[in-house]
Amino acid sequence: MKGGVFSAPGDYIYFKSQVPLHKIPIGSKQWRYYDFGPKVVPPLICLPGIAGTADVYYKQIMSLSIKGYRVISVDIPRAWNNHEWIQAFEKFLDAIDVHHIHLYGTALGGFLAQLFAQHRPRRVRSLVLSNTFVETTSFSAAMPWAPIVSWAPSFILKRHVLSGIRDSPQEPFIADSVDFVVSQVETLSREDLASRLTLTADAASVGPLILPDTSITLMDTNDYCATPQSLKDQVSERYPGARRAYLKSGGDFPFLSRPDEVNLHLQLHLRRVAVEARPDLVPGVPKDGSGGSSKEPNNGRGDADDSSENDKRDSEAPSTAESADPPLAPEATGSHDLDNQLLKLSDNKSVIPPLQNALLCDKQSLLLVLRALLSITCEFFILNMLPLYLGNCTLTENVAAM
Repeated sequence: MKGGVFSAPGDYIYFKSQVPLHKIPIGSKQWRYYDFGPKVVPPLICLPGIAGTADVYYKQIMSLSIKGYRVISVDIPRAWNNHEWIQAFEKFLDAIDVHHIHLYGTALGGFLAQLFAQHRPRRVRSLVLSNTFVETTSFSAAMPWAPIVSWAPSFILKRHVLSGIRDSPQEPFIADSVDFVVSQVETLSREDLASRLTLTADAASVGPLILPDTSITLMDTNDYCATPQSLKDQVSERYPGARRAYLKSGGDFPFLSRPDEVNLHLQLHLRRVAVEARPDLVPGVPKDGSGGSSKEPNNGRGDADDSSENDKRDSEAPSTAESADPPLAPEATGSHDLDNQLLKLSDNKSVIPPLQNALLCDKQSLLLVLRALLSITCEFFILNMLPLYLGNCTLTENVAAM
């Protein structure tokens, strides 16, 4: 991971200003999610891994929604066993009035997606699995302290979660993705981390699926990944007829480090399972679905509109979003054929990432972060020097007594 203070990417700041965050309580669970795109389209629901939140899929939301797909990205709520997760997720789908879904899961999210497809086969139409597994026996064996994980302090849980992420010199785009995910881990509570580790360490396996292999896409990275290769091979053996979409690199978070390739594979998958995009229902996009001209900047909003949008961010919203979503900026790429774009990517031609805005965090936020770091450093110094100080006091008293 890179040193210094993390600065949120400009396209993420723009995403937060345009896409509302929904928070709804369902029973004892608090669901936090993004829902963007035409509501008449069957949604692609993204499930993150242990270290992820709903925010980590913001590049997929921006790219696919402008093309007419509906994307829902959710946080994994606090569930302490697989059965509880399945019931909670089904109640969530009922609350937002979604019946048939397509699931995209990475790592733990991919495992939970398979479990839901096994136990609720009528609701799952297809799966996209990335760097995931079909059983948790190896993780359970690697965590002998799993029975007491719910009592472990937050810093131990965060250290364990981040220990699987490679902390060595990497390509810049992979390093940026790691920094972003680490910043998201810092937003998770102790209970959130403990429940996710419990789901990972709970010895379980995915049974046979009614879903045909032709409705499954396996999207794995060929470089370093926290999920052992042996576990990824088990997934390939379980679904021999699934479509393969291997990425040459991307690390643990290809949806952030290789968003263009991931988004193209997701589009290909949705086309294969007969999901019809509706670009004509996207506000600000011409009826021919071309996505508009990239020469026209999206600067038509006034300051009053910007401030009103910012006031709506991260506020609680009803379970179903309005049909008229705020428009996203048009992408920099043209409306070429999707298969031709994929061939260009395989030839290592660069694709200009969308929404590259030169936005920086304001100085006041940076100052607050620096103050927090200084406070933590002082506390750490005091805690380490306190035993030495007490030892010196004891020694002085002994010498005085002699």
